[in-house]
Amino acid sequence: MKIAVLSPVAWRTPPRHYGPWEQIASSLTEGLAAAGLDVTLFATADSLTRAKLDAVVRTGYEEDRSQDAKVLECLHISNLMEKAEDFDIIHNHFDFLPLTWSRLIKTPVVTTIHGFSSSRIIPVYKKYNDTSHYVSISNSDRSPDLNYLATVYNGINVEDFDFSDTHENYLLYFGRIHHDKGTAEAIEIAVRSGKRLIIAGIIQDQDYFNTKIKPRLNDQISFIGPAGPEKRNLLMGKAEALLHPINFEEPFGMSVAEALLCGTPVIAFKKGSMPELIRHGETGFLVNSIDDAIAAIGDLNTIVRAECRQWAATNFSKEKMVKDYIEVYKKILNLQH
Repeated sequence: MKIAVLSPVAWRTPPRHYGPWEQIASSLTEGLAAAGLDVTLFATADSLTRAKLDAVVRTGYEEDRSQDAKVLECLHISNLMEKAEDFDIIHNHFDFLPLTWSRLIKTPVVTTIHGFSSSRIIPVYKKYNDTSHYVSISNSDRSPDLNYLATVYNGINVEDFDFSDTHENYLLYFGRIHHDKGTAEAIEIAVRSGKRLIIAGIIQDQDYFNTKIKPRLNDQISFIGPAGPEKRNLLMGKAEALLHPINFEEPFGMSVAEALLCGTPVIAFKKGSMPELIRHGETGFLVNSIDDAIAAIGDLNTIVRAECRQWAATNFSKEKMVKDYIEVYKKILNLQH
């Protein structure tokens, strides 16, 4: 079985800091290669992989803003599609644009839908509903207008996250600095509970940061910017809890699964995929308001950190994701025959 994995070209694969789609494309590629499959990663030229790498884009357009994103995307997607006959399966992690090629090639295309940036993109998915194959990353993140072959949870390399049975006296916010992710709500939870909060992540909305976040930074509330793998591991492992007070229906929270792997419980607003990632009262708490989140902090001592690790390792490991996707590929090839 020869597989092409199409990663986005916003960031390097795997990303240096932020880049969740690139991270999943990387984890899957490395897992498929380790399983002995013939896999080629289509990504930026500076990407790192044990598989074959095919690239026509030097570096991600978010890392070098002098480049035109649409031009790079067109060059990148066409590079794979013009070689489609070399592969048995094309696995698309690049949203809806590659679908516009899918009826012009014979190789089946499976698309992992990493969430919908807007309902306005759904008509493209609907157009190719009967000739393509869709996988959701959580049961909550499904459009009733689309046909899905499976749900496959995002997988993480468990060994990259050290388990910590003890914690220090701080809460952690880890993610994009944006209203959707609830950075301001995390600050409010920490302030009102009298807890120290560390905020780590890229600033995605500068105005939001300037008006809602920056004025509240002090000795209690600190912002440290993006955190790479080593720093992330330490921050998550030593946190009393991860705060995840999201303001949108999140399709899958990578930082939630990562924190749990470190043994750190998560307090999250009950939206989107959170009920699929968190076992309420066992690996964290699903809450509906800031007041509920503050109350949950008082119950953190009831959480067994080893159970957080076990739950995440069982359900959100790279190995499980790879196994589930290989079953998807087999199902598609059987359908073709």
